[in-house]
Amino acid sequence: MCVAGILAPMVDRPDVRRPASTLRRSTLALLAFWLAVGGALYAGFSWYEQGQRAALEPYTQTSGELVIPRQRDGHFYVRGEINHQPVNFLIDTGASSVAISTPVARAAHLPEGHAITVNTAGGTREARLVHGVPVKAGPLVHNDTSVTVGLDMGAPDGALLGQSFLRHFDVQILSDRMVLRPR
Repeated sequence: MCVAGILAPMVDRPDVRRPASTLRRSTLALLAFWLAVGGALYAGFSWYEQGQRAALEPYTQTSGELVIPRQRDGHFYVRGEINHQPVNFLIDTGASSVAISTPVARAAHLPEGHAITVNTAGGTREARLVHGVPVKAGPLVHNDTSVTVGLDMGAPDGALLGQSFLRHFDVQILSDRMVLRPR
């Protein structure tokens, strides 16, 4: 019997796997496995991150208290409104007034107010003071708040929540949260 006669039946047999097709199948199986692992990790981390973000959102207790968790940067933030214009407040208990930028004041349709000089961490600046502005932080509202206009807060909707609003509420700062209580 010749060598060609021995090899011919093996090459044409359908039950014998060729190395190339085995390699393709195992590569596809490995790829599918790692895509599934990657998808599961992505879903798990997304769920965890969503839970972490939810834990840092302000909330209202049944007693009407607004609880504001301390953020990772050490500050307290709460969504609110100035004259029905949505803003994101950075709470500053050392600031004497609520402060916003000129574009936010325009969007909120605030009047010009009167010129004042303010002392900020960056030095002395010219600004405008507007009285009688409705301000809302979370569910808490004070309709006669003084607002300083002309200070840049960084973000387009950024605002500083200072004592012209806060003094109308009881403020308690705990290690990881701030609580604002209606009086």
